[in-house]
Order: sequence, then C-alpha cells, then structure tokens
Amino acid sequence: MIVEIVSAVVVAGGVWLASAVRVVKQYERGLVFRFGRVRTSVREPGLALLLPMADRMQKVNMQVITLPVPAQDGITRDNVTVRVDAVVYFKVVDPVLATVHVQDYRSAIGQVAQTSLRSIIGKSDLDDLLSNRERLNEGLELMIDSPALDWGIHIDRVEIKDVALPESMKRSMSRQAEAERERRARVISADGELQASHKLAQAAAAMADTPAALQLRLLETVVQVSAEKNSTLVLPFPVELLRFLDARTDPPAKPAAKPPEPRTPEASETSELSEASSNGQVVPREAEASDVPDQRSR
Repeated sequence: MIVEIVSAVVVAGGVWLASAVRVVKQYERGLVFRFGRVRTSVREPGLALLLPMADRMQKVNMQVITLPVPAQDGITRDNVTVRVDAVVYFKVVDPVLATVHVQDYRSAIGQVAQTSLRSIIGKSDLDDLLSNRERLNEGLELMIDSPALDWGIHIDRVEIKDVALPESMKRSMSRQAEAERERRARVISADGELQASHKLAQAAAAMADTPAALQLRLLETVVQVSAEKNSTLVLPFPVELLRFLDARTDPPAKPAAKPPEPRTPEASETSELSEASSNGQVVPREAEASDVPDQRSR
C-alpha cells in the first residue's frame, strides 16, 4: 500500500514537473501568459519554470527571416511596364509587440512589402530601376520599416532582385547601346587619326630638314615589303621627278604648212558652178550660152 502511494506521488510529481518546466533555445524567447495576460518579463534561453494550469508559454523566433516578395507588375514614371520582385530580411526585436500587436507578422510584412514595391515602381524611372538600385533599396526599406516598428519588427535589409522588361524595350535598349558603342568607336578612331596626323606632320618637318632621312625611310619601306615574300616588288617613284623631267624635255617640232596652189580662171568658175548647184541655186542662161560656143570651138 505504501509503495503504491509513493508511486502515485512520484508519477504526479513527474507530471507536474513536465508541465511546469519548459526549455527555451538560444535563438528563441519565451512569452508567458498567466490566465491569458502576458507577463512583461521575457524568459531567456534555458529552463523556464511555469505554474501548472495557470501559465502558458509561447516561443518567438529571434533569427533573421528571409521573406521573398512576389513579382509585382507596375508602370514606371516614364510609362514603361515592368515586372519587379524583391526580398526582405527582417527580425523580431520585441517579442511582446510581435505577438500581441499583430496576428501574423510574417504575412503583415509580406503585404506591406508588396504595396511598397508597387509604390516605388510608380515613383521611379526605368533608368533608376536598372542602374540606381541602392537608392531604391533604401527608400523601399524606409517604407516597410515605418509600420513594422509598431509590431516590434526591424527591417534589416531590402533588395530588388530582378527587373523584367518587355521584349520591345529590350530590343530598343540593345539598339541604343549598339549606337552608343559605334559612336565611341568612331570618336576613338578620329582621335587616333588626329594624333597620327600631328606625328606625321612632325616627321615631315624633320625629314624636310634632313633629306637623307626620307631616302632612308624609303629604303626601310622597301625592306619591309620584300620581307613578306612577295613575287612583285613595288618601288615608289616620286611624281615631282617625273614632272621635272617632263618640263625639261623639248616638245617635238610641228611640220611646216603647205602653201596653197594657184587657181586658174576656168577652175575657179567650175568650182563656183559646182558650189551653186550643190546649194540649189539656178545658173543663168547667159552663162550656159557662153559655154556652148566654147565647147563647139573645142
């Protein structure tokens, strides 16, 4: 009988001890509700003793929580449709506020992050979304952190992950980038030509002072061309020398004009009649009559 009583006491003590003792992990904090009212003292990591049938403990995770924000469609300030997603890093700094003031702080932070992300998209330009993300991350962090402070939540960091653009906008940006690269290439080429022209002008001035340098440069060019195993060797010849030789050469003498032969009266009359007949003029009859006796006399 005594053994049974002792056994019952031991079992009751074990049940009481099991219901009164809780273990709080290092990354957790324990909130004790006594008859439904939260205790101001937060239980630290380790063993926590509770009053059986009176206290109830709720554990709160104090680690940094990573919350991905779903992609949000929006229109930027310069009327470009984009799709942006982000990620939020936050942690609980006040377990009492995070438990009492908000029902589900994870869901609440997610909804605030989505609305803030759509708002930041509408206030920004496309260039800011693509190149100035640090400033947008800071603005988005401030927008989410303002209501989260009342919930005992601290926003550690907010990052914009990806900005999805329409295909037409991608093609336009690629053409713009290609035109910009081509412009830079042309400017660099023009600068190179300008510098080369300055150097060539200096070299020409130096060679003008020493004519032997020009001849040496010509010989060096010939050596470089011949070193390429070409079957044909092109030797440059100064055009000024050709002009000098052309000016020194005398022009050939032209043949003398042949003097005109003397013409007889009969030949002149015959030529005049042929010219008149070719021009369609009528020859007078007197001239024809004067010609007939001459022919008979002949």
